[in-house]
Amino acid sequence: MMIIDGKKEAEILRQEIKKEIESLKSKDNKVPGLTVILIGDFAPSQIYVKNKEKSAKEVGINSNVVRYSKEVTEEEVLKKIEDLNNDIDVSGILVQLPLPSQINKEKIINAVSPKKDVDGFNPINVGNLSSGYNALVPCTPLGCLYLIKKVEKNLSGKHAVIIGRSNLNGKPMAQLLLKENCTVTIVHSKTKDLKQECLKADILVAAVGVAKLVKEDWVKKNSIVIDVGINKVGDKIVGDVDFDAVKEKSKAITPVPGGVGPMTIACLLKNTLDCFKAR
Repeated sequence: MMIIDGKKEAEILRQEIKKEIESLKSKDNKVPGLTVILIGDFAPSQIYVKNKEKSAKEVGINSNVVRYSKEVTEEEVLKKIEDLNNDIDVSGILVQLPLPSQINKEKIINAVSPKKDVDGFNPINVGNLSSGYNALVPCTPLGCLYLIKKVEKNLSGKHAVIIGRSNLNGKPMAQLLLKENCTVTIVHSKTKDLKQECLKADILVAAVGVAKLVKEDWVKKNSIVIDVGINKVGDKIVGDVDFDAVKEKSKAITPVPGGVGPMTIACLLKNTLDCFKAR
């Protein structure tokens, strides 16, 4: 049994990104730029953005945060996105979710240029991903795939089961695994006999936000288990998988914290670099 060390893998990826940015900078003295739009004072968002900013600077990305109060108008945010779309020094734009109620999430996501959409949420990127074309991919599923392939390079013919159907993780994860020639099943709250479906999985990705939902008897022996969940139970952070019970049965498993989380930010940096190179 292998515990997949997301911190270590994220650090390796960050060092590769840093090296490439240094090499690009030495050619024409230009580096990627990432601008994050942060609205309001929601504490988890503040922490995420701070971590993103710090990580970006460490690899040599010009990082900038545009802060608005939670009373900001939708028009003001849309105008800012338009300015950033036209700014040649900005390679990537990220609007930190959730947004206050007066701002339409769909409008904001659609406004970000698909070429600068480091979150991979713009419908053009979503469509390209589902068509099997080149696309910017949401950072969390991209990080999950990266970790799965650290365990097994060739995923062809594997049965992957994804718990959760969100646009953020479940759906793009399915597209990525289809591209790797997996047979993919998405299960969710309305699925009949969730446990039986999970038992078929060679690769199980849990992304529903229900603490310790996946029990030991839900998991096939020697499967790869990727836990995307982050849940607070008392003063502890736990995943969607009952880690201690499941780890002995799996071939490889991600812990929470220290599994998928660090990879998400590393993949954001990779997407920013890719946007810069594409331009």
